[in-house]
Amino acid sequence: MAIKKQYLKSKPVCKVTFSVPAEAAKNVAVVGSFNQWDTTKATKLKKLKNGTFKGTVNLARDNSYEFRYLIDGAYINDDEADSYAYNEFAGEENCVINL
Repeated sequence: MAIKKQYLKSKPVCKVTFSVPAEAAKNVAVVGSFNQWDTTKATKLKKLKNGTFKGTVNLARDNSYEFRYLIDGAYINDDEADSYAYNEFAGEENCVINL
């Protein structure tokens, strides 16, 4: 898995591109604090020919966001996250991205 950050000079925004290698998966999305953990508002990632799912989210700079991938209904963490934060509600750690 990979996370690419592209800071825009003209706006206080960072384009964050999420890449998830999941050839066997049918649906991959990213959900997190930036969309209130609402799976209906999750950013769906597009499957590329090489089997990787990829998508971009514009997030405000100078913030931290918790997130997880939703792969065919299962929540998965990214091993390249900036850090992790324990979530009492879920009883697990969430990925954290710092911008």
